[in-house]
Amino acid sequence: MTGTTTTAAGGSIAMITPDPAADARRRRGLRRMRTLAVCLLLLAAAVYLLTLDQDGALGFVNAGAEASMVGAIADWFAVTALFKHPLGIPVPHTALIPRRKDELGRSLEEFVGENFLQERVIRDRVATAAVSARIGAWLADPEQVRRIVDEVAEVAVIGLGKIRDEHVSDLVTEALVPRFREEPIAPLAGGLLAEAVRDGVHQGVVDLALDELHGWLLEHPDTVAEVLEQRAPWWAPPRLNDAVTRRVTAELVTWLAEVRADQDHRARHAFDSLLAQLADDLQHDPETRERTERLKERLLDQPQVVESGIAIWNALRRALQQSLRDPEGAVRERIGRELAAFGLRLRQDAGLRARIDQAVADVSVFAVERYGAELTAVITHTVQRWDGREAARRIELHVGRDLQFIRINGTIVGGLVGLVIHAVTVAVNR
Repeated sequence: MTGTTTTAAGGSIAMITPDPAADARRRRGLRRMRTLAVCLLLLAAAVYLLTLDQDGALGFVNAGAEASMVGAIADWFAVTALFKHPLGIPVPHTALIPRRKDELGRSLEEFVGENFLQERVIRDRVATAAVSARIGAWLADPEQVRRIVDEVAEVAVIGLGKIRDEHVSDLVTEALVPRFREEPIAPLAGGLLAEAVRDGVHQGVVDLALDELHGWLLEHPDTVAEVLEQRAPWWAPPRLNDAVTRRVTAELVTWLAEVRADQDHRARHAFDSLLAQLADDLQHDPETRERTERLKERLLDQPQVVESGIAIWNALRRALQQSLRDPEGAVRERIGRELAAFGLRLRQDAGLRARIDQAVADVSVFAVERYGAELTAVITHTVQRWDGREAARRIELHVGRDLQFIRINGTIVGGLVGLVIHAVTVAVNR
């Protein structure tokens, strides 16, 4: 879209010309209608002169032509007076738009606010629009769903690319870390741990740890033996130490295998009890809570916190961007499936459509009630900034062609009225 904005005196600005080609078409149409109106006036004047002082039928023609000229000139004056002084003469109450544009802007603002931005009007319009039904029908087309997914993916990729490392660093150091410092973590951790123990969520982690430890013991018996030998008395015979070490290692492997296989093992219950006690201490024991907070502070003081946050973000961003760029990527496919499923629900579920339409109406009414005055005030503020003469010229360019019909109708209707008046006059004189 092309256009220019010029500054007028007094701080007002000329209106923007968004489409010169369209303005050229409007200008040609306005000239044609003006020419037609003027030609009708000249025709009426010529007929009047040719039939001047004639009686009979020509007298009726003369009277009609005379009235046509009066009607044409009167309506020309009325139309011209809207935009400028007729013939440049500053007749009172002419050039209304240049002189009273501010009042007209305020009146237009009041008109829009009173007749369009009303709750009843908005709700009726939303109900008529059937927003949810249209969305459902639109999402029924796979091509439309694909277009939405393509647009969302493209915007998401661009948005993710705009977030730089320093932005993430600032977020972590200026927002997240201070917030973590202020928020006591012990009660939160205790509550989460208590919920996990109660629901058995931690069992998967326990099973994983047991599997890894059991496998490590089987693969590294020499390491276990070295650790145990270091704890043996110096006076014990080597052969005795070796036998004891092998026995302890075997028993440890056997015990871990039993714990791993038995979900109701006493060791598991003991571990659950330990976690439950820790969860309770985190929530209620002052000493445990204090130690947890000190640990939190030490962790937050580590420079690796920011580096880890950036690294996690970059990894997540690369994965998302790669999936979003791939037309067959998992993220795109999931978005497409969810949109199609949502569209199907909209088409089948009348209750859902009603709730969505109600929500759209509520949001629209809320927006109008909260921001309606600011929206309509844009009209007044914009009109006040216009240059008066430029505003008149632009408005005439848009509506002047239709206003020429007033002049044309005035010429025709004036002539008909003149015929009627002349007929009445003739009838009375007889």
